Amino acid sequence: MRLHVADHPLITHKLTVLRNRETSSPVFRQLTEELVTLLAYEATRNVRVAPVRITTPVTETMGVKISEPRPLVVPILRAGLGMLEGMTKLVPTAEVGFLGMVRNEETLEPQTYAERLPDDLSARQCFVLDPMLATGGSLGAAIDFLFARGAQDVTAICLLAAPEGVEAITAQVGDRDVTLVLGALDERLNEKGYIVPGLGDAGDRLYGTV
Repeated sequence: MRLHVADHPLITHKLTVLRNRETSSPVFRQLTEELVTLLAYEATRNVRVAPVRITTPVTETMGVKISEPRPLVVPILRAGLGMLEGMTKLVPTAEVGFLGMVRNEETLEPQTYAERLPDDLSARQCFVLDPMLATGGSLGAAIDFLFARGAQDVTAICLLAAPEGVEAITAQVGDRDVTLVLGALDERLNEKGYIVPGLGDAGDRLYGTV
């Protein structure tokens, strides 16, 4: 598994505001969108392209376009939905699927409650959006789900991660083609399975507790 932790002052600045418990939900949503666009720039470094001939105002030349089949963006509901706009702004031709997963707060194990994905993901590059990589349960289950449907490679974009989650994903994916792009790698998990220092529950801060 390839791991990339962003090292850019704009990302660090935006994450600092995002972590602040006084940051309101509207500002939190806006910052999340901006952060994902910045992270997506790195995450799509190896997106597949095909050559295309175009005519400029001066002459003909060769360029590239996003290859078929188009990349598939998969936010893990519900918190991953807050990252979708930032990703599709950078890759507007991508297709979008949805995977609904929730963490059991007692067992910390993921539970799948909904999915809207193509039956066959053969040769597809998939980009999974999940704000927090804590224990690795939900993201690991999502990665397994996509590979089981034929995905060729998967890139996961997370705002924050704990070392325990990164280790869990590394052990789980084995030799499969997986890239993990993080805004920051935090210190640890606490006894409740939350990232420290973290930013709290991303879903609640994006949308409220209802």
